[in-house]
Amino acid sequence: MTQQPSSPQTQDGTRERRDPWEDEANIEDFKPLTPEEAKEWRARQPEVSVWRVVVWQSVLLALVTLVAALGFEASSVAWSVLYGGLCILLPTALMAYGLTSSAWTRWRGSSRSKSAGASLVGMFVWEGIKILLALAMMWLAPRFVPDLSWLGLLVGLVVVLKAYWLAFWLGRSRSQ
Repeated sequence: MTQQPSSPQTQDGTRERRDPWEDEANIEDFKPLTPEEAKEWRARQPEVSVWRVVVWQSVLLALVTLVAALGFEASSVAWSVLYGGLCILLPTALMAYGLTSSAWTRWRGSSRSKSAGASLVGMFVWEGIKILLALAMMWLAPRFVPDLSWLGLLVGLVVVLKAYWLAFWLGRSRSQ
């Protein structure tokens, strides 16, 4: 059984009860931003579009499919790589559409209550749809790709997934 660190003693010798999750930083030092400071802070932050990820995923998918088509005699490898990449690209594009352009997003943008909670719910809903669609596409891969190469499918998946890091890295390097 692990022992929790002891609390400091008070002057009368009893132990002071402290919340173990309490932050030790002095909370009184917190100063909220004024509206002008918040506007200035937002202007300094780079605006990142979810569509940038979709574009980079498309570029990487085209490149890795081209390499597979030129590097292997069997066309099934190239088709497997393409389908593996599409298992990530299409759900990501659908999520990007849902978060930026769907009817729900337009309705929410025009409504008076633009709460963070509603945005978070929308994010979770579209992320769930994205995951389910990606899983369904992978499950259906043997039906749609004749002579499926599982290694090729995996290569397509992994390369297209790395577009998230590439878009993030390139977005950060341009803003600095």
